[in-house]
Amino acid sequence: MVRIAITGSPGVGKSTVCRNVLKHLTYTYGGMVSADIRVKGERVGFEIKDIATGKHGILAHRQGTGPRVGSYHVNIEDLNNIGVAAIRNALSSSELIVIDEIAPMEFKSPEFIKAVEEALDSGKNMLVVLHQKSTHPLAQRIRNEFQVYTVTKENRETLVPEIADKINKS
Repeated sequence: MVRIAITGSPGVGKSTVCRNVLKHLTYTYGGMVSADIRVKGERVGFEIKDIATGKHGILAHRQGTGPRVGSYHVNIEDLNNIGVAAIRNALSSSELIVIDEIAPMEFKSPEFIKAVEEALDSGKNMLVVLHQKSTHPLAQRIRNEFQVYTVTKENRETLVPEIADKINKS
């Protein structure tokens, strides 16, 4: 079993490293990924996407309702209907569960927390992007149980083959 967490400062390229690792895997994988929503170069929110189905929605946006994290409102409905569903689907149909990201926005959903706990308890291979400074008990558990890679501007290119090789050889 291989369990890898990718962490680092905001904007350093954690999600990009995760997406690039997926391109090199021999495993079947599923789960959720997130990406910035930008308008005229400025980040205004985050998209969430089910890797297996391609279904996507809004994780958080500056405009809207829902619990606030910083200047963003978390869309609990899309997080649960897309992200949580993607994690649970990956539990039953994939060799590797991918979760990008496990962070304060996602922690606003009790269903998300429960789905991540189910994945952790499953014994399946996992690749996650983890918020660097979160003190949530689930984040602490992941730090304790996973091999953690910290992305920097200097190492983000070399981490992709290193992490992909680690997963493929497990």
